[in-house]
Amino acid sequence: MSRRLLSAAALLIGNAVGLLLASLLLEGFTIAPLSFIVVVAIFTLVQVIAEPLLSRVSDRQVPAMKGGIALVVTFVGLLLTDVITTGLTIGGVANLLAATLLVWLGALIAAVLIPIFLFKELREKKTKAK
Repeated sequence: MSRRLLSAAALLIGNAVGLLLASLLLEGFTIAPLSFIVVVAIFTLVQVIAEPLLSRVSDRQVPAMKGGIALVVTFVGLLLTDVITTGLTIGGVANLLAATLLVWLGALIAAVLIPIFLFKELREKKTKAK
């Protein structure tokens, strides 16, 4: 499998884990079961588009934001996904902030563990590239 496809699959799985974690732990944060795949796909697409844009803006305007860019991208992704889809209900500002941390943390953990256990080929290509 190509490295790009494996990276995309790892990102989708990581985001699915993060969103599922938030929906299980936060009261009021719900994802309709039939809409779960659509919500994950749109959330991931928003992140893929927003990350380079926000990185560029932070480089020029707010260099101190560089370290927290993943959290900002997750926040923006959740907000836009909520606006775009009907399958995601965040349930307030407190849930949005808590969900941002939970989705980011869940996706981060999944992004570390998925290549180690599921995509050995992706891990091997990363080590060969270095």
